[in-house]
Amino acid sequence: MTDASEQPPDGGGRRRGRRSRARADFDRARADFDQANERIKQRTGRDLIGAILIGLVIGAAVLLSLLIWKPVFILFVLAAAGTGIFEIGRALQAGGRRIDLIPQLIGMLAMVASAWFLPLWQHWVVVCGAVVLIVLWRVVAGVVERTRGGGAPWQDVLAGVLVQLYVPFTASLAIILLRQESGELWVLAFIILAIVADTAAYATGLTLGKHPMAPRVSPKKTWEGFGGAVVGAVVAGILLSAFMLGLPWASGIIFGLVILFTATIGDLGESMIKRDLGIKDMSSWLPGHGGVLDRLDSILPSAGAALALYYLLTPLVTR
Repeated sequence: MTDASEQPPDGGGRRRGRRSRARADFDRARADFDQANERIKQRTGRDLIGAILIGLVIGAAVLLSLLIWKPVFILFVLAAAGTGIFEIGRALQAGGRRIDLIPQLIGMLAMVASAWFLPLWQHWVVVCGAVVLIVLWRVVAGVVERTRGGGAPWQDVLAGVLVQLYVPFTASLAIILLRQESGELWVLAFIILAIVADTAAYATGLTLGKHPMAPRVSPKKTWEGFGGAVVGAVVAGILLSAFMLGLPWASGIIFGLVILFTATIGDLGESMIKRDLGIKDMSSWLPGHGGVLDRLDSILPSAGAALALYYLLTPLVTR
């Protein structure tokens, strides 16, 4: 008779052993990923997992709003622009500037509405009216307050105009592009292009970056990352032009390089503002990204460029 201790383990024991090994493998893989994520976070200051999840949610919302019924995208623009105004306004207020949020929001609503409903020349009238409202509101508020704490009043006026032109005005240009024939595809294309350029710059800079591009403005941006962004933008521009917009593939090179230029200028411009204010992010509302405006810094300035390219390149549409 065979001793019980010499009998092979039963099926349940083998299953428990496999589960234990699988759990141990999963725990090791998770630990390795957490370590890699922590190294990336230490180098870039971003939570990779949070950034990916938030990015996917925002991307899905934008995609659905553009492809299902494009007027829904206007609500997305209003929410993003309103949050952006609040973020940069609060940051400037912390830096000593007086930003009046009520006229800023009124101007935003007027610009977005006119961009969708009014002819282009009338939209420009509304833009000028919004700027005048910002200036007059601040001047009258300064007279009523009868006091100034640091700096000259004209600095507050300029700061208020900057907010209005930087956020709602550029957002309204995206609405003007949206209302054009196949405008939803153009809006989607330039947003994708700006994201691809930013992602390519991030990935290339993280792996190969050694030479700072603008150390006084944004120390973590490198020329190697910019080179990766050029390649990514040109490839994405060609693919988007040929397969989404119906343009000759060669026009995609122009599309990619122009949007890359405006996206880079927007990114560096916001970095300069944040560096001047002594802050890292406009807010912490989006885990892994910072604030809403930190994700729109390359997209907002690209809206005007995309609108200009629409008028320039649509005569070349092949379908």
